[in-house]
Amino acid sequence: MVIREELEQIVGPHFSKNSFGYRPKKSAIQAVQQCRKNCMKYNWVIDLDIKGFFDNIDHELMLKAVRHYTTKKHILLYVERWLKADVLQTDGTLRKNESKGTPQGGVISPVLANIFMDIVFDKWMERHYSDTPYERYADDVVIHCKDFKEALRLLESVKARLKRCKLEAHREKTKIVYRKSNQKYHPPFKVYYRTFDFLGFSFKTRRTRAKWGHMQLVYTAQKKIYGG
Repeated sequence: MVIREELEQIVGPHFSKNSFGYRPKKSAIQAVQQCRKNCMKYNWVIDLDIKGFFDNIDHELMLKAVRHYTTKKHILLYVERWLKADVLQTDGTLRKNESKGTPQGGVISPVLANIFMDIVFDKWMERHYSDTPYERYADDVVIHCKDFKEALRLLESVKARLKRCKLEAHREKTKIVYRKSNQKYHPPFKVYYRTFDFLGFSFKTRRTRAKWGHMQLVYTAQKKIYGG
């Protein structure tokens, strides 16, 4: 926890304003609110899901990302030890750690995840797509685009970027979503996805009555209700 707090003070000021996860004075609700506002401005959304993110972070790339922010020897020493520590399994045996993955349940993992995604995604977006709005909560990412072609090109670029950093976009869970809020306008092709989930909220089109009495379409975020 001591190392985590010291590391947070070093990296925190450099993080993107669009990064909301596991940060002081940032919250999931703020991410959802920003996402809802951007959904009202942009018709297309990239719902990005990274396959096994915490389990697949490459150790060498992770250490390189930490070194980008600090050269303090004690921080680098402990981070490397935590990354390479053996894993205690439920049957009491120790499993030799591989060259990837962050400590499961460790207090340092959220900070390391933010550092890694800040270099891999946030800084990359700032360099190449500075005008494209997005929200990120750890490895949950929503990107907003003006049209389908832009979303398609950007998604391919994101996939290539993740691959270079030894990560992978989940094939089934990553999708391009159309934000339908107009009864007259429809894309000239079949749209497969019109809803997406983000941080426990379902973003979808629904009908509501306007002040003048007519029904209209709006795109809203509704809290998901889970059974059980």
